[in-house]
Amino acid sequence: MGKHIFVCIDAHTCGNPVRVVKSGGPILVGNSMSEKRLHFLKEFDWIRKGLMFEPRGHDMMSGSILYPPHNPENDFAILFIETSGCLPMCGHGTIGTITIAIEEGLIQPKIPGKIKMEAPAGLVEIEYQQTNKKVDWVKLTNVKSYLAEENLTVHCPELGEITFDVSYGGNYYAIVDPQKNFSGIQDFTASKIIQYSQVVRDRINVKFPNLFVHPENESIKDVTHMLWTGKPIDEKSDGRNAVFYGDKAIDRSPCGTGTSARLAQLFAKGKLKVGDEFIHESFIGSKFVGCVEKETTLDGKRAIIPSVKGWSKVFGHNTITIDTEDDPYALGFQVI
Repeated sequence: MGKHIFVCIDAHTCGNPVRVVKSGGPILVGNSMSEKRLHFLKEFDWIRKGLMFEPRGHDMMSGSILYPPHNPENDFAILFIETSGCLPMCGHGTIGTITIAIEEGLIQPKIPGKIKMEAPAGLVEIEYQQTNKKVDWVKLTNVKSYLAEENLTVHCPELGEITFDVSYGGNYYAIVDPQKNFSGIQDFTASKIIQYSQVVRDRINVKFPNLFVHPENESIKDVTHMLWTGKPIDEKSDGRNAVFYGDKAIDRSPCGTGTSARLAQLFAKGKLKVGDEFIHESFIGSKFVGCVEKETTLDGKRAIIPSVKGWSKVFGHNTITIDTEDDPYALGFQVI
């Protein structure tokens, strides 16, 4: 494979990393980002591993590569890359990518303050506010989100049987609310939540095979994330979560697709209505503002269009080399 050079820009969204590949990304084949995502996974997944895994990345590493839009009315298309794979949609990654792209001049929006972004999960409409050269906030209107199943059960190590819902917000989330055998994330360490999630997620997908498949895109399937809830740190917040993804990561941000899934769950249960905002805290206390923008349907199921608003900070510029002829760890590794 030889030597490949990637020019990257690093940021974090409310604490969770975002690495945008400015140059060096591969040419992909397909008529949509969903098709190009599959091409990337088949032919170029070594790029994801090299840039996201150690020693160039870490367990929580997340990033994106920008592409021209397939519809000329849109501004750009995006491929998400992270330690767990190539997500159909990533909220914190979108907020970070937009912040980087605007501040660094990687894209020129057709309408200042508004962006139409093609993600593998579908079209995402975005608003942002800019003061001088800095982006103050980014608000994304996400894909259709819905409560897929509720009141399912699974056995969790140490805790025993727990009840959970599965909700979709761009990825499928198993949502565990406080209950008899789980008092809330405020009573658990991040390491414990990771330990539980590694087992529980696998048990869910084994116990409920082929139950969670997106009705319009069969490449989006299975529970990929665990969302554990609990009491917020700030009394002004409406909820707090610890989102587990990949093999051992807890999202440092409140998680954009997770917030969308949470809004869809609460809406379906009558706890939120159209127009309601939901201030969502991460495990470290950073916040997104979610909102139920409108009601819709997805394959006959009641669904919502959610929005998520947050901020990101650019902090670094990297030129990263992946050289398989010189470096035995060029394609990255994971320790645990």
